[in-house]
Amino acid sequence: MKKKLKVYVSEYKHGFLALGYLLIYLIWFFYLEQTVTRHYDVIHMAVDDYIPFCEVFIIPYYLWFLYVAGTVIYLMFTDKKEYYRACAFLFTGMTVFLIVSTLWPNGQHLRPFTMPRDNIFARMVEGLYRTDTPTNLWPSIHVYNSLGAHIAIMKCQKLTDRKWIQRGSFVLAVSIILSTMFLKQHSMFDVLTAFIMGFVMYGLVYRYDVVAAFRQTSKEKKKSAPQLG
Repeated sequence: MKKKLKVYVSEYKHGFLALGYLLIYLIWFFYLEQTVTRHYDVIHMAVDDYIPFCEVFIIPYYLWFLYVAGTVIYLMFTDKKEYYRACAFLFTGMTVFLIVSTLWPNGQHLRPFTMPRDNIFARMVEGLYRTDTPTNLWPSIHVYNSLGAHIAIMKCQKLTDRKWIQRGSFVLAVSIILSTMFLKQHSMFDVLTAFIMGFVMYGLVYRYDVVAAFRQTSKEKKKSAPQLG
C-alpha cells in the first residue's frame, strides 16, 4: 500500500504546482479584499450603463469555479504537457491581476442599490455581493481564466474527438464572460483588457510554447552541469 502511494505521488507530483499557487493566490487575494475597500480608482465605460442587470447569470458565474478547477484537474491526470501550459497561462494572468490590484487599487460602482426582482437568483446575487467586494477587478480573472480553460480544452489531444465537450466548453465560457457584465461585477473595460491579456499570453504559451522552451533549457543545463563523484 505504501509503495503504491509513493508511486502515485511520484506520478502526479506536478499537481502540487497548482495547489501551491492556489494557496499563494488566495492569501494575496483575501488580503487585497480586506485592505482595498474605500480608496480606489473607479473603472467605468459609457457602455456599462446600457448593459441590463440579469440575475439568472449567477448560475454560469458560479460554475466558473468548477469549470476552471475541473479543467486543471482533468489535465493533471490525463495530459501533463497541456497541464503545464494551462498552468502557465492561468497563473501568469492571475499574478498580473494581483500585482495590478496591489499597485493600482481599483473598483466599480455598477451594482444596483436594490434588486429589481425578488427570486432565488436575485437572492444568490445578494449573497455574492455580501461576500465579494466591488474592488480588485482589473483585468477580470473570471473572463481571463474562462478563456484559458477553453483554450486548454481545445488543445487537449484526448478531447479532440469529444466535440460535445468542446462545444459545451465554448457555451459555458461565453456565458461566464457575459455574466460578469450582466451581474454588474465588471465593467466592459475589465472584459476587454482580459481578452487583450489572453491574446498576448496565448502567443507566448501556445504559439511560441515558452513552457517547452523552458523545460528544454533546464534539461540541457542539467546535462551540461559537471557530475560530482
